[in-house]
Amino acid sequence: MKTITILGATGSIGTSTLDLVEREPDRFEVLALTANRDVAGLAAAAIRTRAKLAVVADEACLPELRAALAGTNIGAAGGRSAVVEAARLGADVTMGAIVGCIGLEPVMAAIAGGKTVILANKEPLVSAGDVVLAAAARHKATLLPADSEHNAIFQCFDAARPERVRRIILTCSGGPFRTWTTEAMRSVTPEQAVAHPNWSMGAKISIDSATLFNKGLELIEAARLFPVAHDSIEIVIHPQSVIHSLVDYIDGSVLAQMGPPDMRTPIAHCLAWPDRMATPMAPLDLVAIGRLDFEAPDAERFPAIRLTRAALDAGGARPAILNAANEVAVAAFLDREIGFLEIAAIVEDTLAAYDPAAPESVDEVLAVDAEARSMARRQITVRGGALRGTNVKDIVA
Repeated sequence: MKTITILGATGSIGTSTLDLVEREPDRFEVLALTANRDVAGLAAAAIRTRAKLAVVADEACLPELRAALAGTNIGAAGGRSAVVEAARLGADVTMGAIVGCIGLEPVMAAIAGGKTVILANKEPLVSAGDVVLAAAARHKATLLPADSEHNAIFQCFDAARPERVRRIILTCSGGPFRTWTTEAMRSVTPEQAVAHPNWSMGAKISIDSATLFNKGLELIEAARLFPVAHDSIEIVIHPQSVIHSLVDYIDGSVLAQMGPPDMRTPIAHCLAWPDRMATPMAPLDLVAIGRLDFEAPDAERFPAIRLTRAALDAGGARPAILNAANEVAVAAFLDREIGFLEIAAIVEDTLAAYDPAAPESVDEVLAVDAEARSMARRQITVRGGALRGTNVKDIVA
C-alpha cells in the first residue's frame, strides 16, 4: 500500500485522482488532502478516504473546515504554510495539482522528501525548471508527468537512448476557437472560452487551451523533462484529442500514445508506475472515431506559441515572466476586465518591459513572479482605462 497526498484535491485533477484512489482502497492510503477554499468538497473527500489531514489554503476557512470535520479523527489546518507542511509529510506519492505558480513551494517541499512527485501543474517546471530539476536530483526524488501530452511522451520516449530521438510532437486540440477569425475572437466571452470541445478542465486551463498558451507552457515543460533540442519539439493541431503526443526516432519509427480525452488515464499511469492499474475508461473505439486530422497551428491568430517558444529559447527569467503575466491576464479576462485577445498582448508587453537576471532559487523565482504580476496588472489597468493602448514600459519607468 502506498501513502498519497493530493495537493489541490478539489480541482479537476484532484477529483480525478481521488476517483482512481477510491476505486483501489487496498492500494492507497490517503495521508493529506489540500484545497484552496472549497471546504465542503475537501471535508467530504477527507471523510470518504479517511485522510489523516485536511488543509485549506485560505486560513479564514479553517473554522468552517474544523466544524465540517468535527467528530472525526481527521486533522485540520489552514494557511499557505500549512499546505507546504502537508507536502512535507513524507507520502510515498504526492500529486501536485495546485494550479498556478502558487503550487511551486508545496511541490518543492514534496521533492525534498525524496519520494515520487506527480506533476499535474505546469507552472513549477515552467517558472522554475532548473531549480526544480536540481532539487529532484539532489533529493533523489522521482518526477512523473501527469499532463496527458507529457505522460504520452514519457510512455514513448527511450530514456536510455535519447540520442535516437529525432523529434517530439506535442498534439493540441486547437481549443474552441480553432477555426475562428481574429475579428470573431474579439467578442469571445469567458463562458465560450471555458467550454472546451474535448476535455473537462478547470477555468484557468480551459482559457489557456483556448489561447494556446496551454500548449506553449507544455512546450517549455517538455524541454525541461526530455533531453532534446528546443527546435526538435513540434506542435501539431489534432482536433480529436485521441493521439496525446508522439516521439519520432531516427529510423523513421514514430511512436504515439493514444487514449480517450480523460485525465484519469495519464493519472492512473503515474499512480501505478512502473505498473499499470485499471480505470473506468471504455476501450478506445477506432472505428467509431473514424478519422484523425492534423494541421499546423496559426501563429498569427494564436501568438501564444510564438511568445512561449521565444521565452524558452531566451531562458533565464523569461518563462517565469511569461507564466506570471499569463496567469494575471487570464484572471482579468475571467473577471471581464479585458478581452480575449488582450491576454496575449498583456503577456507580450510584460515580457518587453521586464528582463531580470536568471533566478537561481525558489525565492528568486517567486520575486520575479511577483514583479511580473505587478507589471501585468498595471497593463490591465491601462488597457481598461483612459490610457488604453499605452505600453506598460511607459507607466512602470
